[in-house]
Parts: sequence; structure tokens; C-alpha cells
Amino acid sequence: MKTIKDFVFKNKKALVRVDFNVPQDENLVVTDNTRITAVKPTVDKILADGGSVILMTHLGRPKGEMNDKYSLRHVLSEVSKALGKDVKFVDESVGEKAEEAANALQPGEILLLENLRFHNEEEKGDPAFAEKLSKLGDAYVNDAFGTAHRAHASTAVIAQFFPSTKFFGLLMEKELVAIDKVLKSGEKPVTAILGGSKVSTKITIIENILPAVDNLIIGGGMSFTFIKALGGKIGKSIVEDDKMSLALEILEKAKQHNVKVYLPTDSVIADDFNNEAERKVVDIREIPEDWQGLDAGPKSREIFNDILLNSRTILWNGPIGVFEMSNFAAGTIALGESIAEATKLGAFSLVGGGDSVAFVKQFGYSDKVSYVSTGGGAMLESLEGLELPGVAAINK
Repeated sequence: MKTIKDFVFKNKKALVRVDFNVPQDENLVVTDNTRITAVKPTVDKILADGGSVILMTHLGRPKGEMNDKYSLRHVLSEVSKALGKDVKFVDESVGEKAEEAANALQPGEILLLENLRFHNEEEKGDPAFAEKLSKLGDAYVNDAFGTAHRAHASTAVIAQFFPSTKFFGLLMEKELVAIDKVLKSGEKPVTAILGGSKVSTKITIIENILPAVDNLIIGGGMSFTFIKALGGKIGKSIVEDDKMSLALEILEKAKQHNVKVYLPTDSVIADDFNNEAERKVVDIREIPEDWQGLDAGPKSREIFNDILLNSRTILWNGPIGVFEMSNFAAGTIALGESIAEATKLGAFSLVGGGDSVAFVKQFGYSDKVSYVSTGGGAMLESLEGLELPGVAAINK
């Protein structure tokens, strides 16, 4: 893997693709700077070498037009604060102004370019646009795992203009190593927990990880498709009726790979989809007609806990209950506790995917697991076994 550790950036300008697509409040103030602080080690290494850094990123979906709401000037102060250094800003990403700002950059300085997606050519993967960007730096560094699954000008196409000076940043390296640990090099037993609402969004992941895992825990709304396929009564619980035969196929494939599959055995059910609904715990195969399962029950939590405490490598993607509602968060909280405890005992734990990441941040588990992925779609595509365009471009 070609990383920035393999190069000395003295007197070189590093063009670094980052993912600063961060959440903001109604006043455009950054509410979560995780993605910014995540690239600090990469920036620090380049500056310590005596190089300078030109940061490029997108923010939101301006659809190829200049829109002040999506200007990166609104995140500039947060970037300076998170990186611990004054960051310069230029309100263009290509063109005369951008070139002047890049040329004037001295070793030890950082420049932030304006939103790449103010240009349609970025998302189209336009080679001419990529070439213009490439003229700003002496080396290209991709540290934007969150956009590595996009074949955009700044994430994949630009690398061809740096045949011998293209590298992964330290964040990208961490992400790729974490995924490799789960899929290839992880210590056994390997346990994957897949939650969320739909089997259909996780099929490819399940098929790709079966050869790599020993245990597969299926929870959340998607578990009801399996339970119903196995003849259980699930009441009004969420289900994909057209995916039931697929669920049975997955269970059969798991058997062929000697993977033990664990579904919830009991469920916290409610008579309505709201936090104040009446609720009770029942056998997951015996949910009454007008009720729906919204969380894993206490017996299921115990079973999952035992499996996790005996695991050495853990992948968690998707909650196992509607944790956004406090009365149905206990199952996902218990799962977080079990993974935290297993990690403390020496297991490697990787958490990825929007809802799981939101959960670990909200409930304070980020520091209790081994690694929290910064890329939702990119991580899922990696787990599906796809080579990401942003990764392939550096590996060429």
C-alpha cells in the first residue's frame, strides 16, 4: 500500500483530497468535526516533512452551481481549529485565483480550496477538470475514504496525473487495514452483526463476508424477513415478503460455509410505532397480529453477548432496534456494551454504516471500540468486495 509514509514532502505541495462533507446547523456552524480531525495526522506528517498542504473537498449537493450555503468558507474556522493551524482559503478550486494561492503557499502552510462540486465536471469525472486541479500540487494524497467509492475527478481521475507521487493518507490506510482485518486477516472467531431494516440492502455484503466469518448475528427490522420465512408469526413488523426465499438461501449458504447464524429469539413489541406505545416482550415467532417488533428482547441480548465476548474480530453494521426511540434502544445499547467489553478483552471491533456510527457517537461508544469508519457507502461497498475507484486509482 503506497502511503504518505513512503515519501518526504520537503518543499513539495501536497494536494490532499479530504472529506469535509460535515453536518451544519441552520447558521451553517459545524455540529460534528469528526471528519476534519480524522485527517489531522496526514496534514501533520506533510507539514512536519517541510511540505505544504492544499485541501480539496466537496460539501453538500450544490449540483454544479455556486451556492453560498455550500461554500467552504463557512467551515474554514472549524478546519483551522481542528487542525490547530491557521488555514488559508481561496474561493475557487480551479482557475487563476486558485493557481495564484497555490503558488504563493509556503512550506508549513495550509490552503483550503472552494467546494469542488460547484463544478459539474467534478462528479462527471472530467479529465480536463482533474488535470486543472493537478496543476496546483506536486503530489496527490487521497485521504477521503468517505468518497472513495465515487469515480469523481478529485477522487479517482486526478491520480493519473501523478504517476509516481500518488499516495493514500493515514486515514485511508486505517480504513483499508480495518476492513482487511475483518475480511482477510482478522483473528478468529470473526463475528459480523448486521442490523437495519432491509435484507435487500445487505444481500451482497452477507454473500461476500460468509467465507470470512464464523458467526453472523442478524438483527433489527431485517430479522423479521428471516423469522417469517422460517414460519414465524411477526404481526405488523417490517418485512420484505419478496425476499423470504432469499433469506432461506442465505441461511443455506451460511450452513455450507459453516457459519453459525443467530437471529433474535425474543422481541420488545409495541401496539404502535411510537415511543409511548404499549409494549411487552414476547417470543419473536409469536408476535400478535396488531403488534410489531421494535427491539431485541433480553434473551436475545444475552445470547448475542455470549457470542461477542468469545469473538476476536467483530464487524458491526446496523442497529438491532429503533434506538432513536428511548423505549426501544435497550437492545442496541446492550449490543454496544457487549462490543465494548469484547474490545476491552482484546477483540478488534469495526463499526461502520450511517446508523451504527450515529449510535456509537450519540451513546458515547466511539472510544470503546477499535475503529469507527468515516465512510458509510465506501465501507459498505468494500464489504461487498468491490474495489473502490479512489483506491484503485492509487494502486494502479
